[in-house]
Amino acid sequence: MIAVPIRLAVVGLGAMGTRMLAAAQAHPGYTVVAGVDVAPRALDVPVVTSLGDVLSDVDAVYIATPPALHARLAAEAFAAGKAVFCEKPLAVDLDEARAMARAAAGLPNAVNFALSDMAATLEIERRLPELGELRGVEIRLQFPRWPRAFQSGAAWLARPEQGGFVREVLSHFVYLTDRLLGPLTVESVSSDFPRADAAEVAARGVLRGGGVPVHVSAFSQLAAPEVYEWTVWGTERSLRLDQWTDLSSSDGSAWEPVSLARNGSDYSRLTLFARAVRGDHPRDLADFAAGLRVAEVIEAFLR
Repeated sequence: MIAVPIRLAVVGLGAMGTRMLAAAQAHPGYTVVAGVDVAPRALDVPVVTSLGDVLSDVDAVYIATPPALHARLAAEAFAAGKAVFCEKPLAVDLDEARAMARAAAGLPNAVNFALSDMAATLEIERRLPELGELRGVEIRLQFPRWPRAFQSGAAWLARPEQGGFVREVLSHFVYLTDRLLGPLTVESVSSDFPRADAAEVAARGVLRGGGVPVHVSAFSQLAAPEVYEWTVWGTERSLRLDQWTDLSSSDGSAWEPVSLARNGSDYSRLTLFARAVRGDHPRDLADFAAGLRVAEVIEAFLR
């Protein structure tokens, strides 16, 4: 029996929202009913200015607005019994994030962490027992420009209230570390802000998961190439994830590339979300409970 497509509304039509809308339109498991945005625009689907205008016509909602709006929109969708797929971070206010996680109980829910179904993530998870005793995890991020060029139209990303690379990028790697080591505790974290109206330019810290130390070092607005690097150090073997998708391994000698057969994508995470909507939440899709754990760590850097 062929499943009836899930009727979806995409809320927030910036870079991520329009990308996810296109992925959903190409996906046989979905019918995109409408886009929702405060700014009218011409798309090949109807665009309305309020989620309430289409909520009765959909089964699920994808939230891609700036994060300060996530809690209100998710609450509105959950109250109507709809499934919710939300961009990260879950929220910038931790009380709101906790309320979102409570409201999600018993309803299909997911957070779009890009590393949740990446081939490299699954391979790291598979190889973790081969590493011996884990000595630590190291997360290193560098941004010559923030916001990045493809996000230049999103002014909120340059401001401290909702934006910054800690929420926008470090959250992905905190999710990965939480998934592999278990819930993280914060030992010592801090960030540097050049001005009261500007997002952070440096963040550093030590976290711990399952007894394993996690070191974070991140910078923006500097004369250096863009870097996304996550390394797990073991006594028998170590693994390094570079630039999101490139995995390499070392037994003490030079790093050797690991061949990976496939990769995750917006499309593949929509496939996983469709399973969640139908009552089978897959492990390789983050839920609101994971999003809350990440938010607790991320906001500690910024307090």
